[in-house]
Amino acid sequence: MRVFQITAEQFIELPGLPDTPPAAGFIWIGAARPEFERRLPALQALLTQWTGSGLVELHVSDLLNPQLPSHFDTTSWYDLMVFRRLVAAATDAGHETTAALAVEAVDTSPVGFAVFDRVLLTVHPADCAVRDFFAQRLALLGHGAEPRGPSRLPPSPADLMLRMVNHMVDSYLELRRLLTRQLGALQQELMRPNSHFNDWQLLLDARNRLHLLEDTCEDQQGAIQEWIDALVEWEVPADEAARRERELLRLRSRDVLEHIERVLAHVRRLEQSVEAAVQMHFSALGHRTNAIMRTLTVLTAIFLPLNLITGFFGMNFDSLPLIHSARGVWITISALLLVGLGLGLFFWRKRYLGTQVR
Repeated sequence: MRVFQITAEQFIELPGLPDTPPAAGFIWIGAARPEFERRLPALQALLTQWTGSGLVELHVSDLLNPQLPSHFDTTSWYDLMVFRRLVAAATDAGHETTAALAVEAVDTSPVGFAVFDRVLLTVHPADCAVRDFFAQRLALLGHGAEPRGPSRLPPSPADLMLRMVNHMVDSYLELRRLLTRQLGALQQELMRPNSHFNDWQLLLDARNRLHLLEDTCEDQQGAIQEWIDALVEWEVPADEAARRERELLRLRSRDVLEHIERVLAHVRRLEQSVEAAVQMHFSALGHRTNAIMRTLTVLTAIFLPLNLITGFFGMNFDSLPLIHSARGVWITISALLLVGLGLGLFFWRKRYLGTQVR
């Protein structure tokens, strides 16, 4: 568990949970899910002392649930946001499929946010790097390492929550490039001429992961939309600076929602692309099958009159024409060649025979 104090001028990491609330700014408590469960009684007592109410038991269950979908809930003391991240899960680097195609598993573990007036409690998966990334970034901002550093520190727990959510959505960009590259390789394998594609389980896994991403993005979209609706119901502050901060909070919320919609649109395009590749694969197989059957049919049509001629002269009768002539065999062979070449030329002109059959 890491505890930070954030003011307008500085960002400080505290050695532990403070006994009293800060005189200025707010407190950010970031804990991994096992650590949160272990130190829950102390956190509940501290939140009750500082804010007048601890976490509702149902919300504690939500924060501890590693399979909970993205959603938003609100109480009189705090707002609860559960947001599922989108990252490529760790896989066995030594395992490769037949065509060296490996669509990565997607980790969608939830991250929980309890947003009080002056306290932000975040509950992360054990391997989540979001907390450490923001701790390092805000430390740089607090020391003025970037232009206008101090003024860019989050002014409220809600603002920091939205920054973290936006970072998790934007982290999909790297995952998007990975999925696009791997699904592109899968499509090329499907469309390769004369390919014998057998990795149908891999294709099914890819489609299932895209469906999972679509469901996850839809849940994220619904949670952020509920948060925006809740912002509208907040009491309008009398102070001009507070009203400006509230408006910036709404703008940031709408920006996060727009990013989620872009991610959702891209996931649906990938799904359509995979579906189109499968349909084109079977269409190409049907086209090749039709071309082969057409060629075999034409060859059968060419050899049918030749079989008729050879069958006619092969009958066991003594009075057949040309049967006793020395030139009969050459006349018959010439007739066979003329009929065969004539029919071949006729079918070629009709484009029943191609120069290349795949």
